[in-house]
Amino acid sequence: MSDVYLSRAGVQKLQDELKELKTSERPTVRAALQRAREFGDLSENAEYSAAKERLMFLEQRIAKLEETLSRARLIENENIPDDKVYIGATVELKDLTKKKGLTYTLVSPEEADFEEGKISTVSPIGKGLLGKEEGDEVEIEVPAGKLHYKILKISR
Repeated sequence: MSDVYLSRAGVQKLQDELKELKTSERPTVRAALQRAREFGDLSENAEYSAAKERLMFLEQRIAKLEETLSRARLIENENIPDDKVYIGATVELKDLTKKKGLTYTLVSPEEADFEEGKISTVSPIGKGLLGKEEGDEVEIEVPAGKLHYKILKISR
């Protein structure tokens, strides 16, 4: 399996979620499962089925978080050029069609959050910006059509 590149904040966010799931959610769901077992006939016990399904989902999420964290590499420890758009870069853009400014930070898929301006390096926009330099004009194909941007500034 390949490495997962994360920022320090991204690693912390995943660690916090994992801790919450293990120390709070898991015991709560296990207790609900135990209570549901006490109702008797498990074949027709909706509470038991729901609690069992929730526990299964929870255990899968815990396993995924542990697996991701085991492959995590901090972006700040990597030798990433500052003059081009790569993971960890914050990019100020000008939308040449709408004549407005945008700012995105390129992150791994695990950290992507469009509401916070964090886009994945594997998203269409992320892929289109990778390796580009300040001053470059890029045309990016997205499901809604083509986007035309000019890269104004790259920072870390």
